[in-house]
Amino acid sequence: MKYVDIRGITELHEFFRIGKPVHPQISVVDLAAVDRSHREAGDLYRLDLFAVSCKKLKGVFRYGRTTYDFGEGSLVFTAPNQVISPDIDSLIVEGWGIYIHPDFLNANPRGHPLTQFPFWGYDTHEALHISEAEKDVLEDCVEHVQREIALNLDQHSYNLILRNLELFFDYCVRFYDRQFLTRAGVSRDIVQQFERLLADYFGQETLVEVGLPDVKYFASRLNLSPNYLSEVLNKYTGKTTQEHIHLKLVDKAKALLWGTEKAVSEIAYELGFEHPSHFTKLFKNKAGVSPRAFRGRG
Repeated sequence: MKYVDIRGITELHEFFRIGKPVHPQISVVDLAAVDRSHREAGDLYRLDLFAVSCKKLKGVFRYGRTTYDFGEGSLVFTAPNQVISPDIDSLIVEGWGIYIHPDFLNANPRGHPLTQFPFWGYDTHEALHISEAEKDVLEDCVEHVQREIALNLDQHSYNLILRNLELFFDYCVRFYDRQFLTRAGVSRDIVQQFERLLADYFGQETLVEVGLPDVKYFASRLNLSPNYLSEVLNKYTGKTTQEHIHLKLVDKAKALLWGTEKAVSEIAYELGFEHPSHFTKLFKNKAGVSPRAFRGRG
């Protein structure tokens, strides 16, 4: 097993063996035309590109520790330097991919927000599943991008490509919102499981040994990516995972402040804080008053 780093659009085309790119920073690739005969089993790949892949294939695709079987109309989003491990025995029946160098998006204030979508951090089993009608809408955007790339570059090219990318990603956000709604039962289960995990964690007598939990802890327990978990919670509760953690921590702190005679520094230590000042700052931010002032209200 070895890591294969692919840096830039030119190296991507050389690796895919599909000829030279037309544009140095963005490419639309027919994935069925990619030559995979030179790949070795077990190799891991890292691209320094943003990539959106829509594939229909025979075989499996591994992303991190997850094995995923693409269905027709499933989109996977990968950010630069994420590790990808495709099965070399997979046969791409059809599909396309958009590959974008970060410099292309960061060159313009309008482009940078396109790098900030939470789905860039989703795992493959959290892919966007689209209907045929939705697939047609997205492919229309992709075709516009591809046509603009194929034209001779001029002073209008960047803005026209970027405008079509903005439209493409606006639709992706819309379709992901639809997916959260149509999978409401699954999402509610995730929320309930998270709330149980959160209650169990803060139900411990002290957090001295285990420390404060982070978003990754709960995401891993639920077999989700941190971004996806926060998105589900935000859709159904109006709060991110981090906000839930902080609010639960403050609730426990309030109980200790009113229910015990322990010093604020001792409470901070029991809640997993190394420095009492960090606890005081967080408590004041969430409760509106300092721990001492809150205790004085009792």
